[in-house]
Amino acid sequence: MSDQALTVEAHIPAALRPAVAEALASAARARVAERLRDGDATLWGPPGTPEISDRLGWLTIAERMLVEAEDLETFAAAVREEGVRDVVLLGMGGSSLAPEVLRRSFGPQPGGPRLHVLDSTDAATIRAVQAAVEPTGTLFLVSSKSGGTIEPLSLFAHFWSLVGDGRSFAAVTDPGSGLAELASQHGFRRTFPGDPDIGGRYSALSPFGLVPAVLAGVDIRALLVGAPAAWETAVDGHPAGVWLGAVLSALADGGPGDGAPGDGAPGGGAPGGGAPGHRAGGRDKLTFLIADSLPGLGLWLEQLVAESTGKHSTGILPIAEEPVGEPGVYGEDRVFAYLPDTQAPDPSLDARVRALADAGHPLITIPTDGPADLGRVFMLFELAVAVAGWGLRINPFDQPNVQQAKDATNRVLAGYEPGRGLPEARDVHDDELGALIGGAAPPDYLAIMAYTEPSDEFDEAAGELRTAIREATGVATTFGYGPRYLHSTGQFHKGGPKTGRFLQLLHDGPLDVEIPGAPYTFTVLKNAQAVGDLRTLRELGLPAERVRLQGDDPAGALRELTARIKRAIGPDRGRPAGAPPNQSGRPGAGSSGSRRPA
Repeated sequence: MSDQALTVEAHIPAALRPAVAEALASAARARVAERLRDGDATLWGPPGTPEISDRLGWLTIAERMLVEAEDLETFAAAVREEGVRDVVLLGMGGSSLAPEVLRRSFGPQPGGPRLHVLDSTDAATIRAVQAAVEPTGTLFLVSSKSGGTIEPLSLFAHFWSLVGDGRSFAAVTDPGSGLAELASQHGFRRTFPGDPDIGGRYSALSPFGLVPAVLAGVDIRALLVGAPAAWETAVDGHPAGVWLGAVLSALADGGPGDGAPGDGAPGGGAPGGGAPGHRAGGRDKLTFLIADSLPGLGLWLEQLVAESTGKHSTGILPIAEEPVGEPGVYGEDRVFAYLPDTQAPDPSLDARVRALADAGHPLITIPTDGPADLGRVFMLFELAVAVAGWGLRINPFDQPNVQQAKDATNRVLAGYEPGRGLPEARDVHDDELGALIGGAAPPDYLAIMAYTEPSDEFDEAAGELRTAIREATGVATTFGYGPRYLHSTGQFHKGGPKTGRFLQLLHDGPLDVEIPGAPYTFTVLKNAQAVGDLRTLRELGLPAERVRLQGDDPAGALRELTARIKRAIGPDRGRPAGAPPNQSGRPGAGSSGSRRPA
C-alpha cells in the first residue's frame, strides 16, 4: 500500500483552524518531531521528572524486538509441537488489551492454539474460559508488568490449583518483579522479561503484546517491520503522528490563547504545574469509528488516550464502540477519528462519516491496511498521544489516579469477613436516574461501568442504552466492563475534567469461584472493586449511582433499565429534529446529579 493511500486527511471547520494552525506552528518551533525521534524527555517536563525519561523505551522497541523474534517463534513452535491447543492469557489493562486486539483481528490461525484473554474477576467469565479449554492441554500465560496486580495473581492461584504443573505456565513481567519470583518458585516453563522503560499502555510491540500473539500464530515480524512506517507519512510537513497529536490537543484545549504548547519552559510547562484544563468549547470527546476488520482496536485506543491524557483536570476522552448516529445527535464537544480498512471498503460507513464532516464536525481520517497494518497503527497512535500530552502540558506516561481505585479495593477487602458480606450501596431511584442523566448536556459525559460477564448480548444492550441517552441529551457515553476499565478510563474518570457522570451496573451469577489462599472469592473481589470505585468517585464529589441487575439475564435486565431511564429523563426537550443538542439552554444542564455516600 502506497504512502499516499495511507495519508491522514482532515476536515476541520473554519472556526477551529486558527487553534490547529497555532498548535502546529508551536510544534515546529519546539522541534517536537526531532526531539521525539531523539527520545528527548524534556518535551514533557524538566530533566529528571519521574516517569518520563524512564518511559521512552517504546520508541525503539520494534527494532529491538526484531532481534528477539526468532526466539519467540521457536518457543511458540515448541508449544505447538507438544500439542498445546489453547493459550489463556491472565492479564489486565496494558497486559491484555493489545493481545485482545490481535486475537480478534487475526482470528484463529491454522495450526496455532486458540488464544483466550481473561481480564475479568467475574466468576461466570472465569468458569466460561475454564469450560472452553482442557487444562492439561493449555498454556497459561500470566502477564503483569508490575508483577503485583491483584487480578492476574488471583487468576493464577485459581488455575494453578487445577493444574499444578509449572510446565503449563509462562509469565511476562518486568525483571525482578514479584511475578518473576513466583514463576521461579513454581517452575514456570518460561519467563519473558518486559522492558522496564515502557509503561503498560505503550507495550503493544513489546513482549506483553508479542508473546501471546506469536503463540496464537500471528506473524509478529510483519507487525514489527511495519511499525517504523508510522514515521514515514507526512501531513503539512509534520510526521503524521506529530501532526495528529498536535491537532487533537489543540481541538481539546478549546482554541488559541496564552501559553501555547511548547513555548516557554523546555517541556511547554511542567506536568502538573498549573495544567490549563479546558477552555469553553473544547472538542475533547475523541470518537473512534473503526473498520469492522479491526475489532477491539477501540478498546486499546481507549486505554492509551484516556490513561495518558486524563489527569490534572484536563484530557481527551476517547469514545469507543459507540453506535454511529446521525450528525444532529452529537454535541459540539466531538471530534471524529475514522480508521477505514483500505483492503475491505465499507461504502455505507464511508457515507455516514462524510455526513458528519458535511455537518461541520471535525473529522480526521486515518486509513489502515487491515490487521497486517496494526504494528504501524499501534506506533502511530503512541506517537500521537505522546505529542498530545506535550500539547496539553501534561506527562502522558504517568497515571497518578489509578492507585486510588486499587487502594479503595484493598480497604474494602481489609474489612471483609467471610459470611458477613460487603457494604451494600443503595440502588438508585428513578428520580435520581433522571437527575444523573436527564440533567446532563455536552460537555458532560456519562460513563457506564458494568461489573458483569462480558457478552455480545450485553454489548448490544449497552449500545441501545448509549444510543437512547445520546438521542435524548446529546451527551457522549463510554462503556466498560469492570474491573478492566479501572486500568483504562478509570484514570480519566478521576483525573480528567470534572464533567463525568457515572452509572455503575452490577450482576452476579449463581455460581462463585474460590481464590486459593485468599479469604474471599472472585465474586467478593469483583464486588469489592465496584464498591471501592463507587466510593472513590463520590469522595471526589462526582455524581455516581449504582444499579444491581437482577435475574439470570443481565442483558434483559439492562434493557429494562434502559426503559426506566427513558421514562425518567423524558423526551428530548425543545431540540428540533436533526438539530445539534442544546449545550447551554437545556433545563438542568450542568447540574451535579446526586452526590451521596456509598
